[in-house]
Amino acid sequence: MTNNKRPQIALIYDFDGTLAPGNMQEFGFIQAIGDDIEQFWAKCNKLADKNDANHILTYMYTMLNEARADGISLKRKSFKKFGAMVKLFPGVEQWFALINKVGDDLGLDVKHYINSSGLREMIEGTPIYHEFEQVYSSTYLYDVDGVAYWPGVAVDCTAKTQFIFKIARGIKEVGDTMKVNEYMPKEEQPVQYHHMIYFGDGLTDVPSMQLVRHFGGHSVAVYADDSCKPKAQKLIEQDHVDFIAKADYTEGSEIYNLVKSMLKKMKADHDFAQLKQTHKENSK
Repeated sequence: MTNNKRPQIALIYDFDGTLAPGNMQEFGFIQAIGDDIEQFWAKCNKLADKNDANHILTYMYTMLNEARADGISLKRKSFKKFGAMVKLFPGVEQWFALINKVGDDLGLDVKHYINSSGLREMIEGTPIYHEFEQVYSSTYLYDVDGVAYWPGVAVDCTAKTQFIFKIARGIKEVGDTMKVNEYMPKEEQPVQYHHMIYFGDGLTDVPSMQLVRHFGGHSVAVYADDSCKPKAQKLIEQDHVDFIAKADYTEGSEIYNLVKSMLKKMKADHDFAQLKQTHKENSK
């Protein structure tokens, strides 16, 4: 029987460098612990390189260690306070309503997701947190007093790919390792892979970009300004993404028009598939 439900479309975003310039720790947290940006990341990288360790775990450890040493609160609300300081690219706050309207006018159900190595707690402090169906990102464990003491989830570049599968299957639990691996017929998946668009800014997004494209979806590399454009150009030259665009999310911008075109194509492809299915059923 033909399915008349509105197709679900997933727009999946990296956060740092994609929706916000730089890394989220650079908008207040690093300054609060008395470091400059280069000094902080040098500590994290040195710890990772010296111990052949995961770079996400070492930055999370360094944040805890440095904040504790400087008497900065490690409660969730403190991280959210720093998240509220994060600067977003132009148009980001209005972007979701704009794209939701484009989708609605086309008869599509558009949902937005974060897939980030950054901290969920800080993303929760941004003015756009409520726009997302789910935030898949790194996060801490908290003790009985609500104080962060250990990484709970560390999302590196390859770990990001698992969340693409979870989005397809409608699994919101970040820590799930069972349902995501269970068999689910393609037609029962809430979000089809060819109805996904992935937005990222660098090499850490490549596995997710490639995965989405492999299954028929689209990927976009964004860049902050002309100095960052060569990195995005390299991603399209190496066939990791379909498009590149400046991180200007205002109505009428290049990325707005690209997404609008992709959504139109998804709707046309869906309608065409439905038409073929109808004819097949009527021929019986």
